Amino acid sequence: MRQIIYDKVRNISEKYKGYIDTEDLMKEGLTNRQIGLLTAEEKLEKIAHGHYWVNSDAYGKPEDYKAVEVARVNENAVICADSACYYMGLIDVEPQVLSIATKRSDRHKMKMNFDVCRHYFSEKAFEEDQKVFNTEYGSYKVYDIDRSVCDCVRFKNDIPKEIFDLIIEKYKKYDKRSTERLMAYAKAMRISRQVEQIGLE
Repeated sequence: MRQIIYDKVRNISEKYKGYIDTEDLMKEGLTNRQIGLLTAEEKLEKIAHGHYWVNSDAYGKPEDYKAVEVARVNENAVICADSACYYMGLIDVEPQVLSIATKRSDRHKMKMNFDVCRHYFSEKAFEEDQKVFNTEYGSYKVYDIDRSVCDCVRFKNDIPKEIFDLIIEKYKKYDKRSTERLMAYAKAMRISRQVEQIGLE
């Protein structure tokens, strides 16, 4: 491939901060064939259908790249459960599988380059207590800690035991926890008994 194409890719990277969609790649003058060749040469990384990361020696992906990339593929998705506990700072061990929530009516395909555990929420439950993280690479949404701990209890079978135990241990010592909010979520999710048995009430 001609050097002019590589120079164009470098300029695209600087302009789009690393992440770019197929539509914008083509607006910048690249063809589908060139995109395919650049991907094969690992100049471009396909993060999902229609979405790319431009590889460069000058920089690497952001630390929270999984959350950023999920939001680029589906801007309505919300980081939930154990992953939300990590992004909100309750635990410092990142779960290997990213837990995300979408509305039951959401039909976006979420095939990523990393493992994702997708949970479908009702309209009302989906909208409650989302925090927005704004970064130079884009924004993403995360549920708050009290709600996320309840989600962990609810989805316990989908979470590694060591991560679940760590979340419970850290939450019991969490100085900003709200037992009232926790139990309100637990009641709404119909898991009050499980929460009480764990000793979080």
